[in-house]
Amino acid sequence: MTTAAAHAAPAPTPARAPAWTVRAAHALSLLALPVCVWRLPIAFGYGMGGADPDPVWWNTPYVLGLSVLTELAAFLGLGFVRRWGEVFPAWVPRFGGRRVPPAAVIVPGALAGVLFSVLCADWLFLACTEGPRGWPYADGWNVLAMTVSGLMTLWGPLLLALTFAYYRRRR
Repeated sequence: MTTAAAHAAPAPTPARAPAWTVRAAHALSLLALPVCVWRLPIAFGYGMGGADPDPVWWNTPYVLGLSVLTELAAFLGLGFVRRWGEVFPAWVPRFGGRRVPPAAVIVPGALAGVLFSVLCADWLFLACTEGPRGWPYADGWNVLAMTVSGLMTLWGPLLLALTFAYYRRRR
């Protein structure tokens, strides 16, 4: 007697990620990099044209940790287009080799994309209505700060586009 599971076809392999999604996933890390580099002098007490940060012991680990976490989050964006975003790597205990449930990627991706889109829309509104006057930086520094921060306005929409493409590919 045979079981239905013995004759079940293996799960279909999801289609390859479109080229635009691969470029967009790499762009996530590149968009975050200028902001992370911008923060580094702040970690060591230099205000980057604004007020110098308070000399508290936790300033350096906080800013460095924030930069590292930002880049790690950006790196996770590659999971939308790489195999490890579809199948757990073999070295992962208990889950190695199993398919990643699509909801485990889609839900956090959509939530983060909406959150960053809303935050960046607010930033963009203030930047357009107040301009350099609304920034706490000296002349010249405010333009650099707005340029570096302005790149991050693309993060939310890009994350939403990657999430939607992942959803379409995995359904």
